[in-house]
Amino acid sequence: MPSPRALTKDEVMDMLRRGLSLDGVDLRGTDLTGIDLAGRSLRNAKLGEALLVRANLSGTDLTGASLWHADLKYADLSGANLEDADLDFSNLEGVTLKGARIRKTTFPLKRVTMADVMSSVATGKRLTVMAVEDDEEEDDDPF
Repeated sequence: MPSPRALTKDEVMDMLRRGLSLDGVDLRGTDLTGIDLAGRSLRNAKLGEALLVRANLSGTDLTGASLWHADLKYADLSGANLEDADLDFSNLEGVTLKGARIRKTTFPLKRVTMADVMSSVATGKRLTVMAVEDDEEEDDDPF
């Protein structure tokens, strides 16, 4: 039996046109640059390593979604439900979270501060990501 594969952007667009649910879909590694998913439900979706640059995710239900290592640069997450979502290692540069629900959300706290996240939720201010060296580079011992 073949292993399941992630959906393509064209397949997602077809599902949207047909009004099908995106809850639990596998979109790992999929290029969804600029996609408009405003107000859609992607509960428990697998979006790890997905490209969501400039995506409109305002009002989207991402409860329990995995966005681990996703590129969300300049995405709009205003009013999104991110409860229990995993955004660890994600690129959140320029993201806005105005009015987002972030209870139990995992953020890449080495790169953004919780104070900045809360400010974005309250005001819509875009996040600025701090550059950090890889953990591997911190070890000076070559062996």
